[in-house]
Amino acid sequence: MSDNVRKVDVVVIGGGPGGATTAATIAAEGRSVLLLEKTPFPRFHIGESLLPYMAGLLEQMGLLEEFRSGGYVPKCGAEFTDPTGMFRRVSFEDQGPGRHHRTFQVERAHFDNALLDHARKAGAEILNPATVDELILSDGRVVGVRYRHEGQLHEVRAEYVVDASGRSGKTAQTFGLRRSVDQLRMVAIYRHFSGLDEGENPGEQGDIQIGNHDEGWVWAIPVSQDTISVGTVMHKDTFRQGDSEKIFDDHRGRVPRIAQRLSGTRASTKVRIETDYCYLADQLAGPGWFIVGDAGCFVDPIFSGGVYLAMVTGREAGRNIVAALQNPDLTESLQASYESFYKTGYDTYFRLIHGFYDFKFDFGAYRRALPDHIDEWHVALLLAGDFWSQGNALARYLRDNRSWDTFAPFEYYYGCPVYPDLELLERVGADA
Repeated sequence: MSDNVRKVDVVVIGGGPGGATTAATIAAEGRSVLLLEKTPFPRFHIGESLLPYMAGLLEQMGLLEEFRSGGYVPKCGAEFTDPTGMFRRVSFEDQGPGRHHRTFQVERAHFDNALLDHARKAGAEILNPATVDELILSDGRVVGVRYRHEGQLHEVRAEYVVDASGRSGKTAQTFGLRRSVDQLRMVAIYRHFSGLDEGENPGEQGDIQIGNHDEGWVWAIPVSQDTISVGTVMHKDTFRQGDSEKIFDDHRGRVPRIAQRLSGTRASTKVRIETDYCYLADQLAGPGWFIVGDAGCFVDPIFSGGVYLAMVTGREAGRNIVAALQNPDLTESLQASYESFYKTGYDTYFRLIHGFYDFKFDFGAYRRALPDHIDEWHVALLLAGDFWSQGNALARYLRDNRSWDTFAPFEYYYGCPVYPDLELLERVGADA
């Protein structure tokens, strides 16, 4: 290594919620962190609806009051509706006492930028824009990255590289780790509409709406007082059958309660398309590297878990890296623990979505088919983010279905990252 090559404790690739949370977690412990983000912030991003457990996570991070006062749309429930106008609402108050019953719908440009600022304030160095060209390997270990910033090629060495690069997946590409989940290979078409008047909303103000129809499902998410995000999700074969704007308009018009909510609005962004929706990697950590969030797995956004999963895996990766830097002899066990944590969360979320898709996007039919011992409390908890619970009856039911296995066999990690004491009490109660 030449004398002019930089050296830091950790390099983080990607400045989205997962990367920013990882960087903040590590920097807050006094470690040197360089975060490299290729896209200038603030920037548009999909995934505007947050889970209720996000409120608890933000509280732990000392950010909840900041976001409460940030003008975000409060979200207290989710409405599932169909082409006949029938609907079923899940209220987050059904989680019971001790948990936050509301979260936010957000404009990701502002939300992600605020998280990046939090990482900077914690002590992380942020370079934005900076594009990572390649990982640097030495004897099979990742020891740094080469990146471009302000027209110059740079090299930085680190004890650990954290890949939070989202769907680009620099580490997964380098090591050939990613594989698709063919049952969930969908296409999304989406755009924003302005001129929203929630007086036209037939349901609860601020709720996300999820509407099913014969060929897919539609989301409607209010992201500000006058702007709503609308997306249509379908199988690839449906997408190939026509013009994307025409398909989008057709599909969003099939759900009457969403169409009513959009009364008087006008398109304010161009149509955007996301393809090859769902994938995973069975290895999430290795010599000198960790993967967090979408860089390792991407799951259909139907239940809005992406930001939460990215941030909790980012925080867990950060904590395990700090522990490994302090105690190198524990590195392998810390990485194994992290992989179990990551896979448990994503596996539970995958299963929740597999069940929904098996019932052709009809949440009402899905709910009616569940065993009698699964009540509204279990459903509300799981939809809120209770992915690491051993006591949740719905989570246990989903994990017992071998047809929904995604990862290679692994050991589950139980213990909620947001409400650990409540999860432990409920686990004991379920086993009593």
